[in-house]
Amino acid sequence: MRKDQNLFKRMIKGAWGFVGTARRFTFNLLFLIIAIGLIMAVFSSDKPKIADNTALVIKPKGVLVEQLTANSFDEVVDEAMGENVAETLLKDVTDAIVTAKDDDRIKVLVMDLSVFAGGRLTKLQDLAIALDEFKSSGKKIITVADSYGQDAYYIAAHSDEVILNKMGAVALEGFGRYRQYYREGLDKLGIDINVFKVGTFKSAIEPYIRNDMSEYAKEANNEWLGDLWQIYLDEVAQARGMKPAELNVYAQEITRIVKESKGDTAQAAIDFGLADKALTRVEQLEYLIGLVGKNEETHSFNQVGLGDYLKTIEADRFGRKAKGDKVAVIVARGTILDGSQPAGKIGGDSTAALIRTARNDEDVKAIVLRVDSGGGSAFASEVIRREFEKARADGKPVVVSMGSVAASGGVWISTSSDQIWAHPSTITGSIGIFGMVPTYQKPLAKYLGVRVDGVSTAPLAGIRLDRELPADIGEAIQANIDRGYQEFLKRVGEARGMTTVEVDKIGQGRVWSGVDAYELGLVDSLGNLNDAVNAAAELANLDEGYAVTYIEKEQNFQERLISQLTAKALQVKSSTNPTTSSLHKLVKELEMAATEFAELNDPNHAYVLSNIETD
Repeated sequence: MRKDQNLFKRMIKGAWGFVGTARRFTFNLLFLIIAIGLIMAVFSSDKPKIADNTALVIKPKGVLVEQLTANSFDEVVDEAMGENVAETLLKDVTDAIVTAKDDDRIKVLVMDLSVFAGGRLTKLQDLAIALDEFKSSGKKIITVADSYGQDAYYIAAHSDEVILNKMGAVALEGFGRYRQYYREGLDKLGIDINVFKVGTFKSAIEPYIRNDMSEYAKEANNEWLGDLWQIYLDEVAQARGMKPAELNVYAQEITRIVKESKGDTAQAAIDFGLADKALTRVEQLEYLIGLVGKNEETHSFNQVGLGDYLKTIEADRFGRKAKGDKVAVIVARGTILDGSQPAGKIGGDSTAALIRTARNDEDVKAIVLRVDSGGGSAFASEVIRREFEKARADGKPVVVSMGSVAASGGVWISTSSDQIWAHPSTITGSIGIFGMVPTYQKPLAKYLGVRVDGVSTAPLAGIRLDRELPADIGEAIQANIDRGYQEFLKRVGEARGMTTVEVDKIGQGRVWSGVDAYELGLVDSLGNLNDAVNAAAELANLDEGYAVTYIEKEQNFQERLISQLTAKALQVKSSTNPTTSSLHKLVKELEMAATEFAELNDPNHAYVLSNIETD
């Protein structure tokens, strides 16, 4: 009997093992099939069919950027779940709009701003140029959203019709600059922040050594914020046929205006001339069907989205296959760090490699550097600057185009150039330098009873984050920072034809708008990227047939797959505006501050970094 029971148990165990193996095999096979299908869908080159009477729907997701951030697979998942802010490439949007202008199939352009998270003013201005060009064809632009924030409304103002939800609103917040300050909290924890800096206005370091914004920082911030706000008012008012003062009244007296409309924010926007129609989502759909017809399969209006429409554009939009004379564009977006960095950050080595590629390409006759950076490592900035110095020595003109932010290290890498162009709303300057070394020996001793002791044959061997920084070492670091500032003044002075004393007067870490920078002589001309490209071609004596080629770090298969998956992730995100709790936002801000600090990797701990974000 016992033998029969054991045999039965072995049979059951074997059968169950077979079932388990089969289950795992089936699950893995199913996962493999899904993965292969997804990869095939991602890299499918099938062009969508577009009806003769179609609306091009552009629905920018997240923030508008000039270079997409290279994501890991985990970040792709986070983005799909709404944990990370999505990105939309500005060039994708403008290329689609400009192409659609002459596309007879496209009758209407619909800008759906329901999930748009905003963008810096320079990017909105470039988008507005494309919208105005589209309108020159006589075709209509309609903007739809439940509600409009300030950035979204800048785009909406350049359309023919602004439609919002009957329960929506237009919110013009103005421009502000608020930061978190950690001094009191760091003192409570007993963490010492050893700061070394030059520049009265160099405020990037203030959160670690103050509990509030300094009067110097407030003075500088008020100056450039006021410039940007006036530019915004002027351009939006002109687009809507209003006076800037009238638009400013709406922003300044929103409480009174909403009260007078008895809380009907949508009607208040219409009465004030900021919106044209207030429609429910059902009514919006019916309105658009009336314009371009109904698609019986989808029960919506005839439309093609941005991603599908870009597949129909045959042109080599980034000039990667271009032949003959070329102007190379290198985009430098993000924090400047030492070493090789992915897209969305500026690596001293990786960006220098891109410059060398352009310099060694016989067909490239000029180089344009598009800067969108608040700076970072002084060492990496100098590595990049030296490469441009070599390119110019080899006879290739270098023109800098400053984007939304080109401050501190963004200025440093711009100094070896033949011309510097900036948008009027560019944020630049911040010519200053700092170093920061935190030590946490006090909380270790107080809370954990941990102390550090030992011996060394030279002072540097005893430098640790869990020991107090020796005073003489601090003096050495400060001396290096002082020298770095003098080098910065020298670089700018040589580039701008100024003495170091003259540069110091407008330096000291102070931030300026593009308008002020032009008046101060920090830039040569005001204009956008296209203006800078044309200037580079003129310096190189190129005929009109030259090509523009974007030189970027090559991606391997895994990186290309992740990039494509990012685009797919955006398509499955909710179409509603994401809402985030105040606590979650606070945690994210703290996390971002910690991440920014942790990634700084200058070998000399010397940073030419402003406190202005690029996006």
